[in-house]
Amino acid sequence: MTDPVTNLAFPHNWQARILPARPLILPPRHFVYPREAEEVERGALELMIRADANAPEFLATCALGFLSPIVPTGIFSCPNPSELCAVSGGYAYLIDTTAPEQFTMLPYRPVLEVRPVADMNLLLFVGHHSILAWGANGLAWESERLSSEGVTIESFDGPTLRGRGWDMMSDRETTFQIDMRTGSRV
Repeated sequence: MTDPVTNLAFPHNWQARILPARPLILPPRHFVYPREAEEVERGALELMIRADANAPEFLATCALGFLSPIVPTGIFSCPNPSELCAVSGGYAYLIDTTAPEQFTMLPYRPVLEVRPVADMNLLLFVGHHSILAWGANGLAWESERLSSEGVTIESFDGPTLRGRGWDMMSDRETTFQIDMRTGSRV
């Protein structure tokens, strides 16, 4: 697993710090993501989060997805200044810091890359086959299947995302372009 990253590309109201381990004494407010995780402590990303300067801190325990250096781990600001994105071994959790019982676990298992696109107000999540975009109001769009295995973002040109992916039927890399306003292929 890689060292956790912190990317605060978007303005945010919260404060968070990544803990090296779970505290021996748990704080009064402790949330586990996802709620039904078994053995969540093993390798989990532990965060102390404060929604704003006047709010009490809470502990967020984010279950580990994969123990691999190719998947991200860390915290990211989101287009919504009250949301925090925590990624633990490729499992991505979007947490409402003002109501931490409210969260979304992204369906990509694993997320292979997290890419903020501040000028489009989107946080992009790259999976093996497609891309998911998270905006200020939640899920903005999800692309169609772009690859049989492995999506690579190459560049942004205004609202157009350019990338490539491997096509199993032709056994070669193919290119694609996505309109980042809609998630549609252009």
